Amino acid sequence: MNLRDFSVVVCVYTEDRWEDILAAVDSVRAQSLPAREVLLVVDHNPALLERLGKEYGRPGRSGAVRVLANAGPRGLSAGRNTGIAAARGEIVAFLDDDAVAEEDWLRHFDKGYDDPRVMAVGGRTVPAWSSGRRPAWFPEEFDWVVGCTYRGLPPGTVRVRNVLGGNASFRRTAFDAAGGFATGIGRDGDKRPLGGEETELCIRLARALPRAVLLIDDRAVIHHKVPAVRERFRYFRTRCYAEGLSKALVSRSVGAGKGLESERRYTTRVLPAGVVRGVRDALLGRSGGAGRAGAVVAGVLAAAGGYAVGIVRSRGNGAAFSVPAVDRRRPDAEDAGAPGPDERGEPS
Repeated sequence: MNLRDFSVVVCVYTEDRWEDILAAVDSVRAQSLPAREVLLVVDHNPALLERLGKEYGRPGRSGAVRVLANAGPRGLSAGRNTGIAAARGEIVAFLDDDAVAEEDWLRHFDKGYDDPRVMAVGGRTVPAWSSGRRPAWFPEEFDWVVGCTYRGLPPGTVRVRNVLGGNASFRRTAFDAAGGFATGIGRDGDKRPLGGEETELCIRLARALPRAVLLIDDRAVIHHKVPAVRERFRYFRTRCYAEGLSKALVSRSVGAGKGLESERRYTTRVLPAGVVRGVRDALLGRSGGAGRAGAVVAGVLAAAGGYAVGIVRSRGNGAAFSVPAVDRRRPDAEDAGAPGPDERGEPS
């Protein structure tokens, strides 16, 4: 079995996560299967770009860490596209800037690519609650709200429609076939917490390469930090609404049939079972049962409302997205610490 070269892309945007960023990079550098490089892509924040350039440019901290400015518009999708364009590895993996990977994370990803049909492998993301424990009212079926693997996904190594972007990997050739992440979908700094860009990409990839296989291996584990603000019901409701908006954009790109294929099973089977469990726990006097059942219902209603608004806006041309080609000819001189216009964190 041949071990593959991995480039790990971590997109960052705020100095408020400084310690989290360092921890994420350290977890990649401690992998049992060493990555060829870590690419830190800074999203239009010149101060953070300069600080990270100094941190990983000093003795003892350089290694295979490269710091780059986002070369596209503000947002997570363009940051990932910048990392893809600069990556030198055969496989490009993505890790959230507030997550740490277990030491065999890349090794488990690598095993999936023994099958040449496999174009993407994702993993399991476990929430690290800032309060130390899951809020009693928070249903496991909605752990995607905080960027984590949710109840309802099958265990083991299984074929899926899409991987989850904060814990995922792709062959570089996947981007040659399908293009990059769509800008106009997904996160943009501190704005409304949209998502769905990895879903849209994976559906496009399956269309471009009908024989492609996408996997999730739940042994490829990362631990994702959940700040206190995201443990509150207000954020839960806002994120569910934003997910509805995102699904409307995804459906506009790839059609409602594929765009909502997995969501139909989720809403007709997984969520009703969650409500039943919550009601049962409430009847048995277990803490949080009624809250979890109510949160499932509230989450569905919020997402449905967001989807309806998103469909109306897209019909009125109020929402747009673009799918950039991935250009890997970008010179290494655009790394932080070398002269060039991207050093300022401005678009090229």
